[in-house]
Amino acid sequence: MQDPVNHPNHYTSHPSGIDCIQVTEHMSFNLGNAVKYIWRCDLKKDAIEDLRKARWYIEREIAKRVKLESDRYIEECGK
Repeated sequence: MQDPVNHPNHYTSHPSGIDCIQVTEHMSFNLGNAVKYIWRCDLKKDAIEDLRKARWYIEREIAKRVKLESDRYIEECGK
């Protein structure tokens, strides 16, 4: 029986049999959400929308890491 709250089909229909959350719960918020949207993109109505959402989270993660790297560089240089 389908369980749309705890185990929605678009997260449990992967050919591997793995539930998406089994992978994403080991990732940061941004990366986990990106994977979630990529995981389900072909299982929902609008794959392009889900891929754009994944890109949004990836871009946020890149920006976060660039800022962190910049902050570390500034700290190391004593500026």
